[in-house]
Amino acid sequence: MFYRLLKYVLLGPLLRGLFRPRIEGLEHVPEDGAAIVAGNHLSFSDHFLMPAVIKRRITFLAKAEYFTGPGVRGRLTAAFFRSAGQIPVDRSGKEAGQAAIREGLGVLSKGELLGIYPEGTRSHDGRLYKGKVGVAVMALTAGVPVVPCAMIGTFEAQPPGQRFPSLRPVTIRFGKPLDFSRYAGMEHEKAILRAVTDEIMYAILTLSGQEYVDQYAAVAKAEAQKFPRLPLS
Repeated sequence: MFYRLLKYVLLGPLLRGLFRPRIEGLEHVPEDGAAIVAGNHLSFSDHFLMPAVIKRRITFLAKAEYFTGPGVRGRLTAAFFRSAGQIPVDRSGKEAGQAAIREGLGVLSKGELLGIYPEGTRSHDGRLYKGKVGVAVMALTAGVPVVPCAMIGTFEAQPPGQRFPSLRPVTIRFGKPLDFSRYAGMEHEKAILRAVTDEIMYAILTLSGQEYVDQYAAVAKAEAQKFPRLPLS
């Protein structure tokens, strides 16, 4: 009930009015049945904008830190994510990854939409990074299509470290569903999982036009913090 109020009465109209999102390919999101929507992740605003334009309810696997943040802002953020039915995911360690997959499969088993960012974290520089194979495990195990999605302009509207987004138009572009039924029963084969994940990331890349980096985003972010680029003289 609160989700519908938030989406259709409160937050949805506000976001559409402020950002004036250009929506392309929304017809590619199935009107019923289980499916995964896999997108790039450029900004904190992505969590709100994509659900605001999709007609169906979509559940995201959100990092656990969003549910445990300090202060008033942290409590408000946690309340929003819980009310919207989002699932907290502990991203530390292999067992945490398995738990996230189980939660995602639970959503899909109910015939619902699952939203996921295969990069695993926000891009710190606007580029698209290597996808983690959890999205492939869930797609093959559940036997569901994957709809690629590209958020365009959200990095400029709210880059890392900027508390409030700038009011500027963004584009949300959905691609044709990817069918991986040819790999049915192969969800335990590492090479297949890598191939499926790379196909999903290529579809996102084609939609977004980003520069691609064949490295995990978390690793690249840690390296950037450890070895910041020096300004050119």
